[in-house]
Amino acid sequence: MKNYLSEIFNTRLISLVGSISAALIIFASNTQAVQSISSSEVIDSKGPVIEYLMLSVPTQEKEAWLNAERQTWEPWLNRQKGFVGRQLLWDPNNEEAILLITWSTRSLWKDIPQIEIDRVQELFEQIAMDLTGDHSSNPFPIKSQGELFPQ
Repeated sequence: MKNYLSEIFNTRLISLVGSISAALIIFASNTQAVQSISSSEVIDSKGPVIEYLMLSVPTQEKEAWLNAERQTWEPWLNRQKGFVGRQLLWDPNNEEAILLITWSTRSLWKDIPQIEIDRVQELFEQIAMDLTGDHSSNPFPIKSQGELFPQ
């Protein structure tokens, strides 16, 4: 019986390791190189740009964050000239969200008036505060942000 259980465990372990290895190989072969460049090089950029944001998103508030995103930024972004798409990623270990927002060009992104962005951010924060019950400040503060350029 002990040998039988050991044999099943070893077979499943080998299968699991094989599956993880295959997934890593597929993931690694389908990635696109991305480079962060200096501000002097940015001005000349004519191709796509990826805006990235890192937010603090506690585990217990993840659904509130997603709902606030769906109600505010998602519809607004879909109406913007030059918007290509976005990915919302969440790291449960660090309780952080990473948003990758792709724009067809940097100039189309940067041509959006700051006052318009501020209005959407205010609405996002109000909805987020209502959903979390935390009205003291933005429940999902930006920890870092920047620009990435596909290579």
